[in-house]
Amino acid sequence: MKIVGIGNAIIDVICKIDYEYLNNHNLTKGSMKLVDKTEFDSLIANLKIEETISGGSVANSIVGLSQLGNQVGFIGKVNNDDFGLKYERGLKNENVNFLFVKKKENIPTGTCLVLLTPDSERTMCTYLGIAGDINENDIDEKSLKESKITFLEGYLWDKGNPKSAFMKAIKNSNKIAMTLSDVFCVERHKSDFLDLVKNKLDIVFANENEMTNLINADNFDEVVNFTKNLNKISVITRGEKGAMVISNGKVLEIPAEKNLNIIDLTGAGDLFASGFLHGYLNSFSLNNSLEKGVEMSSKIIQILGARLRD
Repeated sequence: MKIVGIGNAIIDVICKIDYEYLNNHNLTKGSMKLVDKTEFDSLIANLKIEETISGGSVANSIVGLSQLGNQVGFIGKVNNDDFGLKYERGLKNENVNFLFVKKKENIPTGTCLVLLTPDSERTMCTYLGIAGDINENDIDEKSLKESKITFLEGYLWDKGNPKSAFMKAIKNSNKIAMTLSDVFCVERHKSDFLDLVKNKLDIVFANENEMTNLINADNFDEVVNFTKNLNKISVITRGEKGAMVISNGKVLEIPAEKNLNIIDLTGAGDLFASGFLHGYLNSFSLNNSLEKGVEMSSKIIQILGARLRD
């Protein structure tokens, strides 16, 4: 395999809402909030489900890479329940090697309520379930050693103590890429993430707000100067301003595509990462890798959900 992803194995449940729903439930538009099973059930009680699909940030990226013709694998923890079986089928249907042997657990498979407001922004309420209990025993060393890159997500740090799984992955990988996942996730784990960015990672994916928050920057120029001094590849998305990659002290920028029929922003960062990593794994130039990232993210925001269809 060219790349193995490690992340939260989550079933996405997509629902459309109005802005009043967010206010009534004290939710911040565009954020990801962790909830328990009781709160999840309460939030979804009176909503119409538009679609249910296998999700998870890095898993979405890995599926995108598979659709681009790469041999890929994914490690994520599910229960041997209905959602767990659906999750595994969803990956196998996309030609992803699911490198986890599920068994009956006391905790159900994780679920994410994806709430879409009329502006196509998504707000997520995630019940991690068993996904957040991934540990070093779940990491397939052989697969990591035989792949070119291991791709991790920041969301994994949101429950328990996944450091052992992270460190085992880092120790047994040829190269490590990671997405910072979410600005609130960065805020919760700032010191750990900063150490990873400075000392452990080869490729970093973040949006402008996440990187600004990570280093407590007053402006984006400080972000650029910080990443110029890192001995790694930093890939930063900036929404309507496009995206950039900073490597070896050099900055390459690319504009966002214009005049898109935006339906749902879910998965924009995930599919951007899949496009960029596809380019990187197949010896594209950094500029062409950026272009592939923008192409993939532009496609996904014009459909519902975070997985491209044929």
